[in-house]
Order: sequence, then C-alpha cells, then structure tokens
Amino acid sequence: MHPAPPRSSPSNIATGKRVHPSDADALHHGCPAAADQQPALYTVWKRSSMGFQGTDGFSVYDAAGALAFRVDNYSRRRKFFAGELLLMDGQGAPLLALRPQILSMCDHWNCYRAPEEAGDKSSSRGQHLFSMRKCSLVKSNDEAEVHVSGCTASSDHDSQAPSFMVQGSFWRRSCKIQKGSGEEVARITRKKAGAVSETVTLDEDVFSLTIMPNVDRSMIMAIVVILDRICQRPYKPLICSS
Repeated sequence: MHPAPPRSSPSNIATGKRVHPSDADALHHGCPAAADQQPALYTVWKRSSMGFQGTDGFSVYDAAGALAFRVDNYSRRRKFFAGELLLMDGQGAPLLALRPQILSMCDHWNCYRAPEEAGDKSSSRGQHLFSMRKCSLVKSNDEAEVHVSGCTASSDHDSQAPSFMVQGSFWRRSCKIQKGSGEEVARITRKKAGAVSETVTLDEDVFSLTIMPNVDRSMIMAIVVILDRICQRPYKPLICSS
C-alpha cells in the first residue's frame, strides 16, 4: 500500500501530485452507514487509480486523504461500445454497476447493485436501483433527472416526477443534486488549493464533491460518474492569431 499523498500546495500542482482537501476543509468521514451529522467532503480526481492507458477512471479521496471510491474500467467510447462501469470502494469491492440503455435518445443509464463476485453480472440484473437521463436534448445546461426504483408505481418516467434533479453545469463544476422537493443533497464545485494568499483554482479533472448528512454516498458518486458520460463539455471557439 502506498502512503497517502501530501496535501496540496502550489508546488504539488506544478508537479502533478494528487490533491486533497486542506486542513481547513477537513470534515470527519466515517462509515457511510454511520449517523454522521456533518457533510462529507471528497476530492474527485478524474483518473483511474490503476493508471490504465486509454481510460479516464475516477479516484475519490475523503477528507483524510484515503481512497474512498474508484472506477477503474472506464473507457470513453460511444454508448454502443461503452459496456458496464463498475463503482468500487477504496479497497476494490464492487458497489454499483452502471449500464447505458442502448435504445435511448436522452442518454439513459441504469444503476444496479453490483454482484459480489467479479465478472458475475447475472445476479445483479434484477436489482435495479435507479435510472438517470438528461432532461432534454435541447437544453444547454446539464440538467438531468434520477428516478429511484420503487418510488413510483409506473415504469413510465415521462409521467412521473423525478426523485432527484441535477441543476447547473457539471462540466463547469458548478451544480447541485437536489431531491424532487428541492432539498439539496450534494454539490459539485471547482477545487481550490494552496494558502489563502496563494489560492489556485485547479482544472476540471480535479473537483470537490460535498455530500449532505444521511445521504447514500455511493449513490451520489454513481450519479457523478453518469453525469460525466451524459454531459457534454461546453463549446469553446478557437481563437486564431494572425
């Protein structure tokens, strides 16, 4: 096991070292099932902890710098060839399986309870947890909706109110995940590092995720992974100089 990386500083940023929350941002993070009454703060790094070539992946660190979640089998390919994404805990135990719905116009994804045995996908087929999709193909913001299984009597999500909504811009790292009632359950923001007098805003590959108390953290992380697949980067025109 490798030692936890040092906390961020301007020199760490320049050398490409991993970045973790500063002491001022640190919040206690215990077992996800524990009755933690404080928000949980995570640093999300869009890179596989295994360092595979050709994959994006996710490495998610808690406030103490420990690896809390990871996605290692992430290949950025078209939906027809993307296959299943597996969300694991820091030790590599499978938590949730994320699968794209091929015949869908709104980037529809489904989340299932992951099988205990690696490679065994059949046992999780009937354990559907939630579905997620973009609200509209024409909206420029990254609004998405989540429908939790068992919350509605009908499978027709077009006629049902969503269980959760994503409001804001995921690619600009400025969005909220809210319940259908409007209560905020998680927030994504740009990651800042360094001393107060030398604060540096990091690029989009490293960002902060805050999850409110009494919220399923693995489910929120699954929503973040799906957002990364269904939300497009904002268009930036090229500026040519003469």
